[in-house]
Amino acid sequence: MALGLCLALATSVGDARAQAWRDQAEGMPNTPAPELTGVDIVEHLKAPLPADAAFRDAEGKSVHLGDYFDHKRPTLLVFAYHTCPMLCSLVLDATVRSLNEVSWTVGHEFDVVSISIDPSDTPETATRKRAQVVASYPRAAGSTAGWHFLVGDEKNIRKVTDAVGFEYRYDARQKQYAHPAAIYLLTPEGHVARYLYGIQYDPKDVRLGLIEASEGRSVSTTDRILMFCYHYDPQGKHYSIVAMNVMRLGGVVTLGTLGTFLTIMWARERVRRKPGAPRLGNANANLREPPNTSAV
Repeated sequence: MALGLCLALATSVGDARAQAWRDQAEGMPNTPAPELTGVDIVEHLKAPLPADAAFRDAEGKSVHLGDYFDHKRPTLLVFAYHTCPMLCSLVLDATVRSLNEVSWTVGHEFDVVSISIDPSDTPETATRKRAQVVASYPRAAGSTAGWHFLVGDEKNIRKVTDAVGFEYRYDARQKQYAHPAAIYLLTPEGHVARYLYGIQYDPKDVRLGLIEASEGRSVSTTDRILMFCYHYDPQGKHYSIVAMNVMRLGGVVTLGTLGTFLTIMWARERVRRKPGAPRLGNANANLREPPNTSAV
């Protein structure tokens, strides 16, 4: 439990690097916490994930990671083992809380793949963990469509974690895995598109990250405008609004509105100048009721 809390605090900071002990007032050397040695995330943006990595799903069926890359929809990837006392549950809970606020729906616009980093996890533990997670996602209405919880051996797990840059290790004394906290957004082809760090994920960041990962596939006009207004800030590890892009977008909207107005005015002027066309004043006069001459 103490290890999980330490990791949660360590990985909630901006750059997701393993937290080092801060220098104390008495001049203690700055040395890494022993539990976090070898725990890190090294970003491999655009790197392909191994499609041939072999796993079993929650039903016990043999699958390959590439089975979940349909070249149409992005994927949200999570590493979490099923007996983790704290951090994995925090990551999964935070993921579901964020997805509840995202307009896109799991199983429709994107899928979620959770890979256990513990080779001793089984399809049975995967089924239980999936049920817990899906129960917190009311939009699913009990359906597990789009939620894929995978287990496998050490070799295949490492193939995927190495490709992502997810560095972790087993702490034999604590009998726990020391690992960082993050989620990963993948393109429809299974390439790493974005890293989102910590144990809280802003729904805006998740939504824009999924749009970015989708590489323009099935993206609405509104979504394209959002991607124009926002870009990913690698320092702050979140999406930031870009003032210049907003000014450009505002200029385009203004020009479009002005162009529409001028077109309407030009068309009306042409109608007014047609031979025999009544002038605007006369046209209005003609709309008045004729005088009552019945008394004459």
